[in-house]
Amino acid sequence: MKRLKSYYMHLRHHQNMERKWIFPLAIGSIVSLFLLFLTAITTSDGMSLFPFYRSFSSFSSKFVETKIHPIPTSNLPPPPRFAYLISGSAGDGSMLKRTLQALYHPNNQYVVHLDRESSDEERLDLSNFVKDHPVFLRFGNVRMITKANLVTYRGPTMVANTLHAAAILLRESGDWDWFINLSASDYPLVTQDDLLHTFSYVPRDLNFIDHTSNIGWKEFQRAKPVIIDPGLYMTKKADVFWITQRRSVPTAFKLFTGSAWMALSRPFIDYTIWGWDNLPRTVLMYYANFISSPEGYFHTVICNAQEFRNTTVNSDLHFISWDNPPKQHPHHLNLADMQRMIDSNAPFARKFPQDDPVLDKIDSELLSRGPGMFTPGGWCVGSRENGTDPCSAIGNITVLRPGPGAKRLETLITTLLSNENFRPRQCK
Repeated sequence: MKRLKSYYMHLRHHQNMERKWIFPLAIGSIVSLFLLFLTAITTSDGMSLFPFYRSFSSFSSKFVETKIHPIPTSNLPPPPRFAYLISGSAGDGSMLKRTLQALYHPNNQYVVHLDRESSDEERLDLSNFVKDHPVFLRFGNVRMITKANLVTYRGPTMVANTLHAAAILLRESGDWDWFINLSASDYPLVTQDDLLHTFSYVPRDLNFIDHTSNIGWKEFQRAKPVIIDPGLYMTKKADVFWITQRRSVPTAFKLFTGSAWMALSRPFIDYTIWGWDNLPRTVLMYYANFISSPEGYFHTVICNAQEFRNTTVNSDLHFISWDNPPKQHPHHLNLADMQRMIDSNAPFARKFPQDDPVLDKIDSELLSRGPGMFTPGGWCVGSRENGTDPCSAIGNITVLRPGPGAKRLETLITTLLSNENFRPRQCK
């Protein structure tokens, strides 16, 4: 994966060079291509000459944790840290806890939120789970938004809730590299060790956000109508409503749209919260009257900000199954989707029904996770005998034990940063 970083930096340098440097650049490109060729060569024991991951082809995914040994951290770049928002509504409490445990790693940061539509009892149960869990207590890296926000589906209160969580993470736990927003209906397809290991080789100013300026039908059904979200000023949840007045498409900035799920860099989150050139605030006020604003706000900000528009990777890192043509909601995933999820190489998938059998299959075959337990990683040094949670005994939290998911994820990242996909699919 080192080649991804050097390749990306080469592209950015190339963008700023004057024409007189074209010939030296061409020579450098030939050398780069030669180095890329070398990275594809492996030694006789299956190890890559650039140590991204160990060869996993001989291992069964069901027994990955017992057969793969930790990779010495001295041979690797320092791993990043992720900051997660996991949000839910009424009835999502148990699924949110399951997703949190599947995603947990001591070096990451987490904010969980159940909106105000959930009952006091459900929020108290989640609060006690976070407050009393011995691992969370030890590392202090899981926080719950106890004063719940009122979040309206398709309304700007969804964006406000995301910004709220990002602000908490900046204020209380600023040592992280990417902010990832998920819901209780999301679930990981790789371990955190897979994700941390792979992203060790990814430039940390990149933003993974599915986006396009071809808004098509959304111009007439979303950009021109004006909606009001009662969640901004009422204490009880109500659906958004439309007013008769319509508005023109903005000329002060260009509209972009895409997926509501993303992995945003720490520098871009800083910019979005602080808004030192006022663009994030201006765009936020515009999107206060925009239907399904989570599918446009961050996309429009990043693609209109000169500092960040060339840092986008056009992907939401999710496997999602849509109708053709797409409807308002994606399909609920089940066992029949298992192979397609794996073949997508995506680190996350949605949308899952609560406690669907496919989640147990993901736990067993992809995460090596037992019921009610954390996903094991290099930090877990306990025994598995008699169904014991290996993460009940904690070792060195900097040790990573990537599995086959790291290889799948490398394939995805390499494709996303290729010549065919990286620059051509950025903000235009």
